[in-house]
Amino acid sequence: MGKYDTTTLRNLGIVAHNSAGKTSLVEAMLFNTGMAEKLGKVTDGSSLMDFEEEEIKRGMTLGASLNHCVWNGYNLNIVDTPGVSNFLHDTRRCLRVLGGAVVIVSAISGVKSQTRKIWEWCDQFEVPRIAFVNKMDRERADFLKAVDDMEKSLGARSAIVTMPIGAEEDFRGTIDLVRMKARLYEFDEAGTYKEVDIPQELEEEAQRLRLLLVETVAEADDELMEKYLDDEELTEEDLLRGLREGTLTGVFTPVFCGSALANVGVRQLLDYIVACLPSPIDKGTQVGTLPDSDEVVERQPSEEDPFSAMVFKTVNDPFAGKLSMIRVYSGTLKPDTVVFNPNRDEKERVGHIFKMAGKEQQDVESAVAGEIVALPKLKYTATGDTLCDVQKPVFYEPLVPLKPIISFALESAKKGDEDKIYTGLQKLMEEDPTLRVVREEDTHEMILSGMGQVHLEVAVERLKRKYGAAVTLKEPKVPYRETIRASAEVQGKYKKQSGGRGQYGDVWIKVEPLPRGSGFEFVDKVVGGVVPRNYIPAVEKGIIEAMKTGPLTGSQMVDLRVTLYDGSHHSVDSSEMAFKVAGSMAFKKAMESCKPTLLEPVMSMEITVPDDCMGDVIGDLNSRRGKVSGVEPQANAQTIRAEVPMAEVLRYAPELRSMTSDRGMFSMEFDKYEEVPSHQTAKILAEQEKA
Repeated sequence: MGKYDTTTLRNLGIVAHNSAGKTSLVEAMLFNTGMAEKLGKVTDGSSLMDFEEEEIKRGMTLGASLNHCVWNGYNLNIVDTPGVSNFLHDTRRCLRVLGGAVVIVSAISGVKSQTRKIWEWCDQFEVPRIAFVNKMDRERADFLKAVDDMEKSLGARSAIVTMPIGAEEDFRGTIDLVRMKARLYEFDEAGTYKEVDIPQELEEEAQRLRLLLVETVAEADDELMEKYLDDEELTEEDLLRGLREGTLTGVFTPVFCGSALANVGVRQLLDYIVACLPSPIDKGTQVGTLPDSDEVVERQPSEEDPFSAMVFKTVNDPFAGKLSMIRVYSGTLKPDTVVFNPNRDEKERVGHIFKMAGKEQQDVESAVAGEIVALPKLKYTATGDTLCDVQKPVFYEPLVPLKPIISFALESAKKGDEDKIYTGLQKLMEEDPTLRVVREEDTHEMILSGMGQVHLEVAVERLKRKYGAAVTLKEPKVPYRETIRASAEVQGKYKKQSGGRGQYGDVWIKVEPLPRGSGFEFVDKVVGGVVPRNYIPAVEKGIIEAMKTGPLTGSQMVDLRVTLYDGSHHSVDSSEMAFKVAGSMAFKKAMESCKPTLLEPVMSMEITVPDDCMGDVIGDLNSRRGKVSGVEPQANAQTIRAEVPMAEVLRYAPELRSMTSDRGMFSMEFDKYEEVPSHQTAKILAEQEKA
């Protein structure tokens, strides 16, 4: 394949909540443009875009996939993005580099919370959008209700460009309000239609919507507004120019309709994608900095500028190896070129350059500004990194990964697989930066964290399929801490005679509580050499080791001060080991009088739910011993901020999904440790005894 002209490029993402029909729309686009020989379907596993085993099994998109096609001389790079809340982080990374987006609105269910979140990211990254009301042929389909929901939920101003002819089983086609022509479809999946005059019974409604379209479009352009106010008729060319201007500036969102699964309205949508959505030239200058500097550097979307690109996705392909998906911002990249990665301060050799077609790769001779391509087998490069000209470097700020919201402990299904598990997890984390793996020191568990239970289940399935490492997920142990509520002064004396040289260490310590979060403090107040200076560190070490196992649950002890103020020694029998044991003995003895208590980790949570679910969610948080600190209104939603004990929200993701019919979203992070109520402590200790 040859290179593309940047002005004819359209980089677009297909976005929406799960089951809105994103993959079906992409399949129809590929079929209509001749990129696919038949209309692929998710339901029978013939989709070109959902090709991973886990996607076929679940019937949903779990990771962004790329393809490309040509329509009327325009080159389209299409990204099919996930809509499941567990995988929206992949959608976010793609939106960072895309030029435009097609937002699908279901004619049945309207807008869901996932689409609202995606819309916010489109605003954040200044991504122009058009909307496609899908599933017009399905039961309960309502076009105008879906448009109204889009306006209310997303705060979008719509500009209806195509209207449906009928709905549900009576859906027959669409009316183009720019050209004022109707298309009646055969519903043969080939997209066959005949163009006719607008049916008489719909003429009045079409004229009404056409007038609204003209008014909306005229507002996007001063020249068109002047013409409109002078009662001059806006031509088809005028409307197309105004539609493009309004889309690029975000004044309004053009709305289209059809059925992706039946391949109705898709060719019209393709016409308006090339007419309304931006080329890389329209997106303009990309701003970065010099590596290790705050000096601003600009790169133009031109072949003549120095090469620069950003890696927005990484895939480990079983045959091609590691593939780094890049969006080229400037310059030209050719095979066998050395590029610079300022994030790693490393040079990389680019061997081949691929265009992605689902799971297939196609060799290309070069990649110019604006293109989206894949580079195989880069040694150092990771998702979010910049690649640039060695002589004229630039650094683009990467996205900060979203914080994980749920964690599970990993248990190996086979002994001796630990290395294989760790290697596989490292590969998975290369692909997905929102996955985190840590070894919990307190519980000695390997903890896998991610964006939801399905996210982690899919990661475990891929770990076994790709890397042969079988693990099971189990609820992690809560990393409790222990502290004290009272002070005590005790003696720890270690004396041992066993023939020959004995062991002797004698200390007096005072143990007292500190404010929450203070940690551990050791104070040396020994005077007169009663405990020799060289043995004092051994006393501290013995105390620190004793603190690792608290008297209640065996958890780490925190937030206390130990003062060493007296003791005695023996000129022959004293040793570091003896004083270490004496320190440990004294600390354990002190715990008998210091009223030990249990501390639990408390999470700071931010939960966004629809208005009608707020009462249920707040009531549920209260039942989990949560403390609501504030509620902030959003568009048709509420954001609740709360502090909740970790033990109460280990499985919160599926429970919130159930409470809100999959319309709620949340994030959480560790905030602090707080004392466990006495009744709860008794329950925890009883459960521990049973275990």
